[in-house]
Amino acid sequence: MNDEKFQIISGLEMRLQRGNYREDWLFCLGLGIAALILFTVQLGELPLRDWDEGLVAQVAREIWQAPFESLTWLYPTQWGEPYFNKPTLVHSLIALTYAIGGVSEWTARLPGAMLTALSVPFLYGIGREVFYPRSSALFSALVYLTLLPVVRQGRLAMLDGAILCFMLLMVWCLLRARRDYRYSLGVGIGFGLICLTKGVMVGILLVAIAIGFIAWDTPRLLRLPYLWIGLMFGVAPVALWYYAQWQHYGASFLGTNLVDQSLQRIWTGVEGNAGPPWYYLLEILKYTAPWLLFLPLAGKLAWDNRTLSWAKLAIVWGVIYLIVISLMTTKLPWYVLPFYPAFALLIGAQLTELWNRGQRVGIRYQPPLPYSLGWASWFGVLSIAAWAGMVYFGWMQSPRDLGLAMVLAAVGITMTLATMLVLSQDRQFVVILLWGTYLTFVLFVMSSHWVWELAESYPVKPVAALIQQHAPDGQSIYTSYPHNRPSLNFYSDRPVLPASNQQLNRRWERDDRPFFLLDEPTFTNLNLEAAQVKGTAEGWMLVTKEGNG
Repeated sequence: MNDEKFQIISGLEMRLQRGNYREDWLFCLGLGIAALILFTVQLGELPLRDWDEGLVAQVAREIWQAPFESLTWLYPTQWGEPYFNKPTLVHSLIALTYAIGGVSEWTARLPGAMLTALSVPFLYGIGREVFYPRSSALFSALVYLTLLPVVRQGRLAMLDGAILCFMLLMVWCLLRARRDYRYSLGVGIGFGLICLTKGVMVGILLVAIAIGFIAWDTPRLLRLPYLWIGLMFGVAPVALWYYAQWQHYGASFLGTNLVDQSLQRIWTGVEGNAGPPWYYLLEILKYTAPWLLFLPLAGKLAWDNRTLSWAKLAIVWGVIYLIVISLMTTKLPWYVLPFYPAFALLIGAQLTELWNRGQRVGIRYQPPLPYSLGWASWFGVLSIAAWAGMVYFGWMQSPRDLGLAMVLAAVGITMTLATMLVLSQDRQFVVILLWGTYLTFVLFVMSSHWVWELAESYPVKPVAALIQQHAPDGQSIYTSYPHNRPSLNFYSDRPVLPASNQQLNRRWERDDRPFFLLDEPTFTNLNLEAAQVKGTAEGWMLVTKEGNG
């Protein structure tokens, strides 16, 4: 009889477990579709922005243009010179999309966007490993999906969306390895992919955070060989790649890649990108609305539950990573991206706690005020600001910006409904915030504002077309613009190099066929002899000597 009962109970547990897995797959599918929509809609409508997008797209194009047997995918170049900055896993993926769909903004951004979209189900999977209620995992994934930095940086032709995906893969496999040691292999794969995307220093930092969590939560895993075998499996291709670079380039590669582009960022502001220790705290304050409101409560909740896995993971991950990047001298906005999954886990846990506290229809005796009325004030202020912005950009500004007005209208509707629901102590305000913020971001990426850095300087495409029309292939162009613009280099398919007036004068006297890209005041001040203006675009003129071309 006891055996029969045991078999019945075991059968019920197995059916329940299969049902849970089936539901989890459905949630992962839904989250993946929602992420794909958000990360790929109108992905190629705006030009590539300067710096990382222009650089990554150019290196990928040179990999695509070179014959496979030339090994440019292994020894990449930028304008024919060795490219030592980062490993080229993502660059090679972009080159593959170039081979399939041609060179465009869409194909340049697609690999990073797809990998970032894949990271959303991975975060849900992490939540299912550390949270007891499914709602916490679901809320965490949706908060992560509706964070502005994740949406923006994940859609760009950069390396950081891929880092998010590979990091979450590594953490998910690490959590699964607590019950099934075979997933230790996935930990090594994730670590290796991180190193082959952004270098070994980033990989060491992220795997150290993961091991720090395991040392606190499941120390027995560190005493078993499986995790270390998995890590060694991931280290092997990374070691082979670095060995190949060292054999091909010698010590110059190690000095540039490991020192100048990695270690030096700790104590030096590389390329002038320095900032105070609180730089990333300001980034978090600026770009995490509306979820920032819940962070103090979420932090307290995590500390109060620090014996639980989810709290340990969020605390170790968020605190250690934020401290490390804050102590680095080099500061760039996208360095904070790996902090946001930990942020989402904290907020997801807090939203579940608020969901369970809220008023429910049909239940007679409930807490009188589960939600602070101060939240209603906060949401009310946001709604007023959004409605005012909608009126200004939709009717008062000339010309009208209907795209931005629609985004602000979505914010206004979301925050107005959230205010009303908080005042009535209705827990549905959580659903409204999640759904409304998602729709707001869909409208936002369909507008022309999601790459707002494009407005900081002149449009590159018309100027690049001018250069392509008149300058010979491979011709170096010297410009009076004070900063390098990798996007202009990419679109013109020629290097455009900043130069001072003195340098421009020397070039004009020394070179037989100089090509200058000049603004009108500089052209007047230089007073170049025998100058021929080949054309103008966006206030810039392409100048060469008479008789050239």
